[in-house]
Amino acid sequence: MKNLLVVILLSIYPIIAPLKQDSDQPEQLDWNIHFKGKPDNNSPFYALTAMTWKYSYASTVYRNRVEIKLQNEISIDKTRSWVKLDKVKTEESRQNLLHHEQGHVDIQYILYLEADRVLKNRSYSVKNYKAQISQLANEISNYFDTMQKNYDEETEHGSNHKMQQRWDKIISDKMEESRAARNSE
Repeated sequence: MKNLLVVILLSIYPIIAPLKQDSDQPEQLDWNIHFKGKPDNNSPFYALTAMTWKYSYASTVYRNRVEIKLQNEISIDKTRSWVKLDKVKTEESRQNLLHHEQGHVDIQYILYLEADRVLKNRSYSVKNYKAQISQLANEISNYFDTMQKNYDEETEHGSNHKMQQRWDKIISDKMEESRAARNSE
């Protein structure tokens, strides 16, 4: 029975493996794949991209030092993400809206990179490392929540094209900076 289970798992793995996010690039949105949720008809917006960030760690105390092994992941919640494509009349408008929503995913990807770098490279106190990690994770999360809100407000949810271009540059620069910092470690 044990051998059968291994064969079944190995048979399933090729199907599951491509769905795992490549940590070198943010996931690229597609209306048909990522927006399966029921649109909120009370919302004035045309789309919502719901995302999550999860982290966990294993800790080891050695000679009065704490080392952590971090598990860090982001994902798009396809069942909570929605779009009102019937309200977006032109293909150009649909592409602009998808581009704006991709900006949210890209910001979340930067959170992933920064959380990975910051949480792994801190020195933690043996006495209260759990509280320190939790506080640092909350600070990272709050920073990027604010960034997401500012992105929507300043771009007017993607309808201000000049500000969208400005934010595209901010996001691109921050992503490159985060990648470079990660690669230099």
